[in-house]
Amino acid sequence: MEKLKNYIQELLDVQIHLDDVGLKDLGKLPFHLKEGFRLYHTTLLGRELILVHLKEELVSLHQVDKQFENFTRVLNTPLVLVMNDVPAIIRKRLVQKGINFIVPGKQMFLPSLLVDLRETFRKPKVQKDSLLPSAQVILIYRILNRNKKLEELPLKQLAQELKYTAMAVTKAAENLKQKDLCKIIGTKEKYILFDLPITELWHMAQPLLIDPVLKRVYVDDYPRDKNIFLMHANTSALPEYSDMNPGQQEYRAIEKGLYYSLQKRGAFKNLNEYSGRFCLEVWKYNPIVLATGITEESNVDPISLYLSLHHMYDERIEMALEKIIEKYIW
Repeated sequence: MEKLKNYIQELLDVQIHLDDVGLKDLGKLPFHLKEGFRLYHTTLLGRELILVHLKEELVSLHQVDKQFENFTRVLNTPLVLVMNDVPAIIRKRLVQKGINFIVPGKQMFLPSLLVDLRETFRKPKVQKDSLLPSAQVILIYRILNRNKKLEELPLKQLAQELKYTAMAVTKAAENLKQKDLCKIIGTKEKYILFDLPITELWHMAQPLLIDPVLKRVYVDDYPRDKNIFLMHANTSALPEYSDMNPGQQEYRAIEKGLYYSLQKRGAFKNLNEYSGRFCLEVWKYNPIVLATGITEESNVDPISLYLSLHHMYDERIEMALEKIIEKYIW
């Protein structure tokens, strides 16, 4: 928040004072809302405001709408979302929705105060210690198919099962070995050996795991034929693995290569970044491969589903994800 105060001082030549909004002032708001945000009362350009500091990365405009509605119901004061960083697609949607927000050092958009100062957004840094997408596929395959003895499956055959080239799987296995998650055994034929229990393997791998979703876009429809099958994803996939009902938005997962091929052909109806009947999650790896033999309802696999949703602030989703971990990890 010091960075925020310095940013406002630099741009508007005014100093602001921040007062914590106490838990008592938030009434009966759900605990996860109180935990996921810090709220500050301030005055800026003669207007009283509540600064809502989001502690982690924002990924869902629906999430913000719902949570701001909860805050507004309790605090009868204009709200300003404060974030450390935000993807360009979310920034555009926040601007379109007219939601006040500040990204210190980058952008200040306060339509309620007639302030709109835009700057160039830098791409987020890639976490260098993350697993390769192909290595993550092998790891999740091991977790979901714990009864299969991968140490008896040559890497060439594993590559066929996972729809990768032999070279890609060899590189992925080396990536896992470098992170001390597996061993590579064999001389003429190479095999991958996971000798850690599933719970320990998961614990060691968690900091290295990536969100399988590259980006999210919206369409009113997508081509349907025998060569194009899109798995249910996001909240559309949760009902199979938890007690949660599907949301109104329909989600589908599509492998990035297929997505860009169809996009080039103009195969999507009304492709855009804001809204549509379907939200397409463009995945970094093929969602069908890991789900084969796991899902009975055409959903993405539960571990990748967990990784695509675990950063969201939604009590229902958090409870659903807990069930996934209980069933597939513990």
